[in-house]
Amino acid sequence: MKKIIIAIDGYSSCGKSTMAKELARQIGYIYIDSGAMYRSVTLYCLENNLCNGKEINTTALQQALPSLEISFKLDPETQKPVTYLNGTNVEKKIRSLEVSNHVSPVAALPFVREALVKQQQAMGKSKGIVMDGRDIQTVVFPNAELKIFVTASAEVRAERRFKELQEKGQPATYETVLKNVKDRDYIDEHRKVSPLRKADDAIILDNSNLTIDEQNAWLLEQYHKIVDE
Repeated sequence: MKKIIIAIDGYSSCGKSTMAKELARQIGYIYIDSGAMYRSVTLYCLENNLCNGKEINTTALQQALPSLEISFKLDPETQKPVTYLNGTNVEKKIRSLEVSNHVSPVAALPFVREALVKQQQAMGKSKGIVMDGRDIQTVVFPNAELKIFVTASAEVRAERRFKELQEKGQPATYETVLKNVKDRDYIDEHRKVSPLRKADDAIILDNSNLTIDEQNAWLLEQYHKIVDE
């Protein structure tokens, strides 16, 4: 069976990572979380005082970027990929609301995107990967054989994110999370470099009213349409 590249883009808190991980598991592909890569750079900025409110010390970040090693390892217990930054497990830290509040401005920096896009393209040379993010189908892999663009209402996405934070014991209010979702949408859609948009040949998936099982079945169907033809 031929190997392909599956690119999944869409708005924040649509569950892109969850669906991409499950699809990769089902078809035996490698999953790469591009969002986790940008979150890892953001975490580095926060932990090294390179973010002061909305201001980012771009000079210091540009100097540090070549030394940041981002990798993914499979957790033997959960069988899910875990993000490592310079050899340290940062999976929990990068999912915090603080990182969420700062990731869009960091991800919008042209030199950050250029560096991480090169890493992502190198990861996909052998195909057989599922990658999700904001510009995977338009910038990273414009020739991907299967492109999915995921959307859902801001309110539904905020509710999902709020429940997720509650389950992890992280403090947050629904109103704060909803504002974060809307703010990130605006930044992602209006940034100068690689703004969030649907590729012309992408298939739209609105999962506002879908169950996880329905969504997974739909994704698997789209995959087989490509590889079985």
